[in-house]
Amino acid sequence: MSGSQEYYDKEKGLPSVDTQTVDEADVAPDQVIAKRFGALGPFLSKLFASGVEARGVERVPENQRETKNAWNNLLMWWSVNMVLTTIPVGVLGQFIFTLTLPHAIATILCFGALGGVATAFIATLGPQTGLRTMIITRYSSGYIGGTLYSILNILTQLGFSTTAVILGGQTLASINPNTLPLVVGIILIGVLCLIPCFIGYQMVHTYERYAWIVTFFIMCCLWGLGGKAGFDAGAQVSFEDSGRALSADIFGFGGIVFGSFSGWAPVAADYNVRLPADTSPWRVFILTFFGLYLPICFTAILGAALVTITDPAYVAAFGEGGNTGGLVSQVLSPWGGGGKFLLVFLALSVIANNIPNTYSTGLSIQALGRPFAIIPRFFWVFLSFVAYTVAGVAGREHFSAILSNFLAILSYWTAFFIVIVAEEHFLFRRVGGALGGYNLADWDKPTKLPLGIAGILAACFGVVGAVVGMAQVWYIGPIGKLAGAEYGADLGFELAAVFAAVTYPPLRWLEIRLTGR
Repeated sequence: MSGSQEYYDKEKGLPSVDTQTVDEADVAPDQVIAKRFGALGPFLSKLFASGVEARGVERVPENQRETKNAWNNLLMWWSVNMVLTTIPVGVLGQFIFTLTLPHAIATILCFGALGGVATAFIATLGPQTGLRTMIITRYSSGYIGGTLYSILNILTQLGFSTTAVILGGQTLASINPNTLPLVVGIILIGVLCLIPCFIGYQMVHTYERYAWIVTFFIMCCLWGLGGKAGFDAGAQVSFEDSGRALSADIFGFGGIVFGSFSGWAPVAADYNVRLPADTSPWRVFILTFFGLYLPICFTAILGAALVTITDPAYVAAFGEGGNTGGLVSQVLSPWGGGGKFLLVFLALSVIANNIPNTYSTGLSIQALGRPFAIIPRFFWVFLSFVAYTVAGVAGREHFSAILSNFLAILSYWTAFFIVIVAEEHFLFRRVGGALGGYNLADWDKPTKLPLGIAGILAACFGVVGAVVGMAQVWYIGPIGKLAGAEYGADLGFELAAVFAAVTYPPLRWLEIRLTGR
């Protein structure tokens, strides 16, 4: 298809027009996919005409940007994070790290702010480029580097999805014990998550625009009922460590909190690529930040507070294995049938949380390369649903262990990913920088993208930083060991970010000097 090719304007910071050819897949992905699959073409055309999104990782041209509703950046992330799956993040502060409630709250607020800033920055790139997050990584780490990040993101989102369906299933199963098997609950949650993601972008935003209303009301009820049952801020005092061991606990829990925020960074630009290119980056940043920070802090602190209830019935409901669903069920139990009714909606709230995981996993699979990109987005979404549902059924008895280990490791790679993308944007793609902007029409042309050597090497240095600074049950790095007491202090994400931040600029400067891209 003949048309105009868009580049990033070096003067205004906005896409400009050049008289070259736009890839037909960018303009009309539904027609391209229908033609590609021959005999299945008529069926696919009807499917797309019925409202199923055809566009996958293809760039959204400026003349196809459909909405100016930037407020979706606030409402969507509010719905995604004010959910049942955020409560266990706060629970881990005392269940795993034995922090008192004041220390847990301070850690959530401080490390949450850091993660919120990082993720909100990535979100600003969606309107500016019209590209999905994993495709944006190609401009700093090349085609191969973008593929490596896509693999990491696929594992990340599947991990998030697995914990979401387990917790949702646990909660449904706890409403009437011995009535609904946990396996059935997990499968039910998975199917309900699949539906809006299969349909696509518009349905995702429609659902997330309103899902927060019910869950916000339920969270307020949990705060009230929990307070009536008796929060005890000093419940953990006798168990809390001191000195270097306490610092290690704070850093360990802080890494989990950071990961619960930064885990959204690899998908943050996916959900505003249809906003006009001239949408204020500051507006997107502020709305995204508060859409993350307020609900996560509100809900995670609730989780930290609920664990302090010392009533034997509540302690028994939580159990030695950390059954958050059982604890929440107990908190709502004074309301009898009304409490069970709210518990059903709370269990279903994980759908809002799991929608971005499922939708973006499909995009990340497409971003692995052209052989994957030619397969329709909805097929990969379905495959993702199957993968995390099976994983949820297999790991249903080990929720707390999966969550604590997964979120800690997650914070490592998202830290250096964010740093590298940010340095590329502010140092090399800025007006007056070495490259002066983004050659947006070349998003799928390896010969026009950076080689990616600088980005890949900087990421490797980030991995080194994570390894020497991490402190997990199965491994303690040398710096992590020095920083803490017996079990070390987890400085993995901090050192991953620092190592990448220091090495990327000189490596990228040399790459541009030698290759011109």
